[in-house]
Amino acid sequence: MALTLWFIFGLMTAAALFAVLWPLGRYPRAAPGGSDLMVYKDQLQEIDRDRAAGLIGEAEAEAARLEVSRRLLAAADTQPPNAGEAPAAAAAPQRRRRAAAIAALVILPLGPAGLYMAVGSPDVPAQPAFARVKKPQGQESIATLVSQVEDHLARNPADGAGWELIAPVYMRLGRFGDAVEARRKALTLNGASAVREADLGEALAAAADGVVTAEAKLAFERALAHDAREAKARYFLGVAEEQDGKNDQAASTWRALLADAPADAPWAAFVREALARVSGTPAREAGPSAGDVAAAASMSDEERREMVRGMVARLADRLHDNGADVEGWLRLVRAYVVLGDRDKAKDAAAEAKRALVDRPDELQRVNELVKTLDIEG
Repeated sequence: MALTLWFIFGLMTAAALFAVLWPLGRYPRAAPGGSDLMVYKDQLQEIDRDRAAGLIGEAEAEAARLEVSRRLLAAADTQPPNAGEAPAAAAAPQRRRRAAAIAALVILPLGPAGLYMAVGSPDVPAQPAFARVKKPQGQESIATLVSQVEDHLARNPADGAGWELIAPVYMRLGRFGDAVEARRKALTLNGASAVREADLGEALAAAADGVVTAEAKLAFERALAHDAREAKARYFLGVAEEQDGKNDQAASTWRALLADAPADAPWAAFVREALARVSGTPAREAGPSAGDVAAAASMSDEERREMVRGMVARLADRLHDNGADVEGWLRLVRAYVVLGDRDKAKDAAAEAKRALVDRPDELQRVNELVKTLDIEG
């Protein structure tokens, strides 16, 4: 395909060169009557030679001169002005023609090729024009996608699914005020439920810098009215009790929540950390579920240690895949210290800092833990 394309370009260039050089290569024709003048002048000179040689008489010579002179004048009448200067005057135009021909030979083939190599993309496969202008959706930035959803919601403010979709994105981007507004509209348009009420309370708490305000508390209480087992609402109500200085009540709330937690509940780590914070219980003691404790009772010390190592390894693997869980990083660093693997604790702390580099508040929590455990350096 490429060879065919270049062959076509070559033919087009040759045609352009021919069109330019053909008129430049043509010489101007001699002016009409130029050759007749020379003949008649030679005839006059020949008459004079014949008269001098005595071949013709004076009367005959005079008659011949008159006839030739008449023809000479007739030919002269058809000659353009300054025709005699044509050879000299044509020299300069001829030089210009040659210069123009040389320039055409150089510029026509090389000019477009050089321009294409400079601003074109000879090594890039051909693409449709639309594909070059519009990026695939997977390559579009988060900001672009959010803007598209916002434009849609501006035109369709009653689209409850759209508000439900964009609310968690606002939370992830730290746009908590927008998240509150989106949660409110999703709740109004889609109907009240335990999950939507709890999500609204979470957004309200985030917008208040983590403080469970009275409005947020009411949202969590409404969530429990819909479903008494709603985990997020129970967790944040425990946070509200802690913020009110009621640590015992908060601990009771979170213990009950952990007792009801599924074995693979992803939020259990947050609750265990919170329980350790208010009860003074080390995180490793608050970590295992009731099932873990029952299973560990029949194990030897080495078996229990291997069980803990397995749990820590699974936590580390999860954090490698999803580094946004600051509570998980804190648990992992503490676990390595408890196991006596201070080097692994340092590595985990360093990896946590890289994963949370764009979250200064969470990064500060990791730095504080590092100082507390004395694993810096």
